[in-house]
Amino acid sequence: MRALDPKLLQYARATRAFLFVSVSLGVLSALLIVSQAWLLADVVSSAFVGGKGLSQLRGPLVLLLLVVLARAVAAWGAELAASRSSALAKSQLRGALVERIAGLGLDSSRKERTGELAILASRGIDALDGYFSLYLPQLFLAVIVPLVVLAAVVSKDWISAAIIAVTIPLIPLFMALVGASTRERMDQQFRTLERLAGHFLDVVAGLGTLKVFGRAKAQAASIREITERYRATAMSTLRITFLSSLILELVATISVALVAVAIGLRLLDGNLGLRAALFVLVLAPEAYQPLRQLGANYHASAEGVAAAGQVFAVLEQPLPPRGTVTQVPDPAVTGLAIDDLTVIYPGRPEPALDGVSFTVEAGEVLAIVGPSGCGKSTLLSVLLGLVTPERGSVHVGEADLADLDMEAWRTQLSWVPQRPHLFAASISENVRLGRSDASPEEVRVAISAAGLTDAVANLPEGVETQLGDRGAGLSAGERQRVALARAFLRNSPLLLLDEPTASLDGQTEDEVLEAVRRLSQGRTVVLVSHRPALLALADRVLSLAPVEVAA
Repeated sequence: MRALDPKLLQYARATRAFLFVSVSLGVLSALLIVSQAWLLADVVSSAFVGGKGLSQLRGPLVLLLLVVLARAVAAWGAELAASRSSALAKSQLRGALVERIAGLGLDSSRKERTGELAILASRGIDALDGYFSLYLPQLFLAVIVPLVVLAAVVSKDWISAAIIAVTIPLIPLFMALVGASTRERMDQQFRTLERLAGHFLDVVAGLGTLKVFGRAKAQAASIREITERYRATAMSTLRITFLSSLILELVATISVALVAVAIGLRLLDGNLGLRAALFVLVLAPEAYQPLRQLGANYHASAEGVAAAGQVFAVLEQPLPPRGTVTQVPDPAVTGLAIDDLTVIYPGRPEPALDGVSFTVEAGEVLAIVGPSGCGKSTLLSVLLGLVTPERGSVHVGEADLADLDMEAWRTQLSWVPQRPHLFAASISENVRLGRSDASPEEVRVAISAAGLTDAVANLPEGVETQLGDRGAGLSAGERQRVALARAFLRNSPLLLLDEPTASLDGQTEDEVLEAVRRLSQGRTVVLVSHRPALLALADRVLSLAPVEVAA
C-alpha cells in the first residue's frame, strides 16, 4: 500500500476540511506535549533541587493540569473530525460504486457475482474507516510531531536530538519491510472473503434445488473448506501484524533507552542539568509515538485498501454509451421501429439476436414468440435500455433510442417481468415503486385495477402488510398482480410484458389476463409469451424463431 493512495485521496478531497481540522488539532497536541513536558520537568526539578513547597508550586501545577485537559480536548476533537471525514469519504465512495454498477447494466462480461459486490459495497468499504479516520491523519502527524519534538529537544540537548534523529528513520524502514508482505496477505484474505460470500449466497438461493438433488452436504463441505482457508489467511495476517508491532515497539524502546543512557551519564558528570534532562526524557518517547501509532494504523487500514483496489476495478470499467436527448417521443403515438438489431454477448459463440427487424404500430399489442434462447428477453432488455446492441437501431418515431437519455426514456415505459422482484417492505411500498409520489388513493385504485383487492383485504394489515424477501407472504399470482399494480400506477404509454402468466394455475391466469387486458388499453404493448390465452390479446404475433432454408 502506498503511503498516500492518489485514488483514495480523490475521495478524501471532499473531506479536506475535516482532515485539516484533525491534523491541526494533532499539531496543537504536539505543542501541548512540549508544554506539558517542560512544566513537569520544572515542577520536579524545583521541588527536588530548588526545595520549593506545594504552595510555591501551585501556579505551575494548575498550568500543568490545564495543559493535560487541553490535550484531552484536542485529542477528542481530532478523533471526532477524523470520524466525520471517514464517514463522508466512505459515503461518497459507496455512492460512486452503486452508481457505476447501476450504469453498467446487464453486462454478461462482468465477472463479479452478487455476493461479491454486496461484500464490496458493505464490509469492503467499511474497512476503509481505518484508512480515513486513523491512517491518513496519523500519516501527517508522523511527519509533523517528531519535527516539533526534535526542535524542542535540540534547544536543550543536541546530543539527545542527534540520537533521536538517527534512530527515528529505523521505524519507517521496518514498516516498509513488513508492508509488502502485509499487503499481499490482505489482498488474498479479501479475495477469499469475496469468494466465500458469493458462494454462500448462491448456495442459500439454490438450497431447495441442492437438497432435492442430494448436493446440499457437498456444498456445505465446500463452504467449510473456503471458510477454513479464510481463517488460515486471517491468522497469518494477524501473525505478521503482531510481529511487526513487536519490532516497532522494540526499535522505539531501544532508541529511548539510548537517549536515557546518554542523559544518565552526562547527569553523573554534571554536564547536564536535571530540568533539561527530565524535559528530554519525557519528550523522547513522544518523538517515536506517532510513528509507532502509524504502524498500528497501517495494519488497521490494510484490509480496506485491499478492498479499495476491487472497488476501483469496478469504477474503472467503461460505461456503455448513453444518449443525452431528454425530449422523448410518446410511444403510444409514434410506435417503434426495430432495424437489423444484433446483440452479441462476450464469450458466447452465437448472437443472442441476429439482424432482427420489425415495427410496432402506435397502440398495437404485439406478441413475441419463439423457442427458448432465440432472444425474446434480450429484445426486451434492449428496449429497457439495459443491453447495448452490437449493431442495428431502435427508433421511437424519428428518435434513435441510442440518442435518448435512459432516465427520460424509462419514464415512458412500464415493465412486468416473468418473476417480478418484491422487496422486504409493505405492499403499498412495493406498488409505489411504479411512482414514489403516489397518494394512498392512487395506490388503492392501482391495486383494484390489478385485481388484488380481495387478496389484500384478507391480509392482517391490508396494503401495509410487510412482505418478506422476494415477496414472501404472497402467492406467485399475487406477486404478479403487485407488478401489474405498479404498471397501472405508473400509467406509461409503452408496456413491456415478459411471460406475465408463466407458472400460474388456470384460475389465477384468468385473473391476471383480465388485468393485462385492462392495462393494455390505450397503450403500445410488446409482450413475450407462449400461452395461447395471452396471445389471444395480441393484435399481431411475431416469431423470432430462425427461418429454416430448404436444401
